[in-house]
Amino acid sequence: MTPVVHVEDLRAEAGGHVLLDSVSFALSEGRVLALVGASGSGKTTTGLALLGEHSPGVSVSGRVEVHGRVGFVPQQPASALNPVRRLGAVFREIAALHDGDPEELISTALRRARVPADLLRRYPHQLSGGQQQRVVLAQALVGDPAVLVADEPTTGQDALTRAEVVDELAAVVAQGVALVLLTHDVEVVRALADEIVVLRAGRVVEAGPAHDLLTNPREDYTRALLDALPPIPAEVPERAPRMRVRGLTARYRNATVLHDVDLEVGERLAVVGRSGSGKTTLGRCLAGLHQQVTGEVLMHDRPLARSLRRRPRAALAAVQYVFQDARGSFDEHRTVLDQVARTAVRLRGVRPGEARTSALVALARVGLDSDTVLRLPRGLSGGELQRAALVRALLAEPEVLVCDEITSGLDAVTRAGLLDLLASVPCALVLISHDLDVVARLADRVAVLHEGRVVIHGPVATTLDGAKERMQ
Repeated sequence: MTPVVHVEDLRAEAGGHVLLDSVSFALSEGRVLALVGASGSGKTTTGLALLGEHSPGVSVSGRVEVHGRVGFVPQQPASALNPVRRLGAVFREIAALHDGDPEELISTALRRARVPADLLRRYPHQLSGGQQQRVVLAQALVGDPAVLVADEPTTGQDALTRAEVVDELAAVVAQGVALVLLTHDVEVVRALADEIVVLRAGRVVEAGPAHDLLTNPREDYTRALLDALPPIPAEVPERAPRMRVRGLTARYRNATVLHDVDLEVGERLAVVGRSGSGKTTLGRCLAGLHQQVTGEVLMHDRPLARSLRRRPRAALAAVQYVFQDARGSFDEHRTVLDQVARTAVRLRGVRPGEARTSALVALARVGLDSDTVLRLPRGLSGGELQRAALVRALLAEPEVLVCDEITSGLDAVTRAGLLDLLASVPCALVLISHDLDVVARLADRVAVLHEGRVVIHGPVATTLDGAKERMQ
């Protein structure tokens, strides 16, 4: 069978750094190739090469042959959706680029991605994360691509939504589409992959049938990537709650997304629930990032202003938010170091030189050297930017750190290092997550959200089983 994808001796460089070196693989129609590797290993650069694209400043050489059109599903679906346009108008524009009746092309793509047609009347912010992921998949399927490149398609999804995304991708593959899967999610690899290519620092360290590599990897590096994270309960001393939430109700336009929420944040609170349950909205309310809100958020029993703009500098520093989409939280025109150091200057009044020194030391602790952080954000991988975003927030010396699915887009090795750092932070932690292994490792209490209401709230030891049932 003639491969629909043939890559030979693919090489990529940027600023004297080798991003990919002699990467080769082939893929036939109706087959799935998983590219796995730690953050910064070259997965996304390889995926972009299949699209005939590369990041600014990157030079690419080697042979890349693709027979047919390539569709792309990005890691962060929200970044691919226009926030001010209804979905239907965007689909019609995409369909107009291809031969055939536009309405038929759209209808076929929606059916293949299992997206209800009535969603086309909505704006992206009116969709849950799982719905956004399926809409982006449908957009990629308009025009019947021969190859689909999916970059971390299950990032930030709860277990049930992740299973649905896997089913949707499997259905597309069954229709003859070749799938290149860029992922750290071992369960997704197990469910979908026929072949695996393991990348490390831009080089192929191991490749072969998925069954062989999953059951008997030759390299220690591969074993480390594929190892499941063991739950390590953290002992947390009992203290009075630092933050209290009373009667919190949040709306998006006319829709209520949080209903009269009461919570206490002591040391490490995990907020879990299905996609669309209101987890991110709750975190944004704590940080003053959501406008349509009533109720109270109190720090040490003193009310915090509901809006970020009305909070004084000390209150801004006290509650820091680390976004799931780390790349979207950085200014593309300033170096990562400048942006990380700026937190200490702006919120704590530290002198710029001292702030840069502190930032460099803190970034080095999470594996980001000076050469890396002196680049613009586009020169870093998603995992590297996630670690930088966490350091940026910690330089404010917050009392409460809100982390929104910050481990969901990371490989096992990078995730373990990030969790070690989170386990050692001196502030209270609000962990928004769908990963109950991470919750078991870090949290002392769990709040389960369902349709904007707290349905379970209690200690990890007595609450986690109930949380699992709610998320299935």
